[in-house]
Amino acid sequence: MADHKHSDKHEAHRKLVARLREMTGDVRHITAGLDEASLAKRTVPDKWSLKELLCHLERMQEVFDARVEAMLSQDNPAVAQYEPDDDPEFDKMLAKPGADTLAAFLAHRARFADRLEKLSPAEWHRSGQHPEFPHYDVHFQVEYMAHHEAHHIYQMFQRRLPLGKMPH
Repeated sequence: MADHKHSDKHEAHRKLVARLREMTGDVRHITAGLDEASLAKRTVPDKWSLKELLCHLERMQEVFDARVEAMLSQDNPAVAQYEPDDDPEFDKMLAKPGADTLAAFLAHRARFADRLEKLSPAEWHRSGQHPEFPHYDVHFQVEYMAHHEAHHIYQMFQRRLPLGKMPH
């Protein structure tokens, strides 16, 4: 019986990884066929463009990946909050062509998902200390990442609509 419960928990991990992989398809689909000017256009006044949202997703992926690495390589490390305002790494990404950021995001996601798929159930529950979240481990971080990203993918969808019909 214990093995059955154990495998059910690991199934949740596999589903999270599959969800992360699936969301890259959404990002690719929403940005398909757009040139740099379209990606950079703010279709909603005072809100991020598709390119800015894409840069944010890639930057957060870097942050979340580093947190997971810390939890896997250290015992219960302190995890700093991310402060997006005035992040020089975000600004560097924004200066690059959107197509380059998309390619980096997709490649980084594939490596990250591949790594997650190899984790044991125990590794998924290695912990860290986050100032906001009392029960913080690799599983929580990845689940948080998926929800955070889904929110921004919806924003990308909204910002894409004024730029014309999306390809099928």
